[in-house]
Amino acid sequence: MTSEIEYFVITFAVLLFLFALVSRKISGTIVTAPMIFVAAGLLLSPEGLDFVSISSNSTLILNIAELALILTLFSDASKIELHTLLSEEKLPGRLLIIGTPLTIAFGAIVAALLLKDITLAEAGLIGAMLSPTDAGLGQAIVNNTKIPAKIRQALNVESGLNDGGAIPFFLFFLILTGGEALEQPVGTLIVLAFEQIGIGMLVGAAIGLAGGWLSSKAVRVRWMTGLYRKIGFMSLAVISWLVSDLIGGSGFIAAFTGGLITQAAGKIKATEEEIILTEAEGNILSCTVFFIFGITVSARIFTISWPIFTYAVLSLTLIRMLPVAISLIGIKLHSETVLFLGWFGPRGLASVVLLLTAMEETGGIGGNETLSIAVITTVFLSVFVQGATAGPGSEWYARIVAKLPADAPEK
Repeated sequence: MTSEIEYFVITFAVLLFLFALVSRKISGTIVTAPMIFVAAGLLLSPEGLDFVSISSNSTLILNIAELALILTLFSDASKIELHTLLSEEKLPGRLLIIGTPLTIAFGAIVAALLLKDITLAEAGLIGAMLSPTDAGLGQAIVNNTKIPAKIRQALNVESGLNDGGAIPFFLFFLILTGGEALEQPVGTLIVLAFEQIGIGMLVGAAIGLAGGWLSSKAVRVRWMTGLYRKIGFMSLAVISWLVSDLIGGSGFIAAFTGGLITQAAGKIKATEEEIILTEAEGNILSCTVFFIFGITVSARIFTISWPIFTYAVLSLTLIRMLPVAISLIGIKLHSETVLFLGWFGPRGLASVVLLLTAMEETGGIGGNETLSIAVITTVFLSVFVQGATAGPGSEWYARIVAKLPADAPEK
């Protein structure tokens, strides 16, 4: 281990311990863990860390980011009640099937108009990378029981599955930018969609069914200890990810589907205590990624131009809100609900993972920094702006919902 990596590990471990000391104190504030770790990376990088040796190992960073996203998706999905989700399938379905493609299209069009030094393919790539949402940045919403389960689960399911919906478009535009490592013809978009989404869902469902049944059986016959229930639960997330990736599916979709089916398959439901190890490991890795992300931002913050900043603001507002509003036409939700769903589509781990993948596959996409800075700026703003508004925003919406009649679509 080089001295630079040792300094990085020590610094991160100290920061993680200090955050743990005050975690309960800040839990009710507008401050979130991603905000703290991004800010720490931003502030500490110029003085105390030489990041050259860490950033040069992009594969390691990509693997950490992917594993963090996998564990987060699996643990989030395991908290969803499948029968409730199936009874309210229209809302997440519309957000995914209509909202995600429109978000990619709007994002690409605005990028092409605002960012003059990128190609049309690169504009499409930006739109695809910034279409997935990250419910982890808005945990105050997902955990607020005063918000109807229908709304909370719609945001959670959308964030879990829109990664897979974005991947075929991401691969399509990556091919057009000249990514020779992905030797796929342009005309196979439908095949790629089936492989990434369909295979991922099948693998996740199969592993979730088998894993959930075997775990509940082992618990009933008292073969399984409490500690290894937690470890076994976490291992299912990794198995879903790697098996799906091995046979050409989306590991992200497999992990989310696996978590959803594991919870539904076991006659003995996964408890919060059982889920907590997977969630804790995912949070540690997520904090690592956001710390590294903050260090990355520190090296680029002075290169952010007004067009890029404007695009980032539009990406978090109109580019997200208009597709959501269009996708919800006909459901008769109140305007406050549409606004709430449109605003809380934070960009986080998934966008970082896709950016790292693009950099890994293409060696920098022709050296064009505009693309990477646009994604970095959008995620940076999302971490702080949408993270800070998650708590107050969820309380505001809870008050709105409380005044709605009992037969309102939201309820």
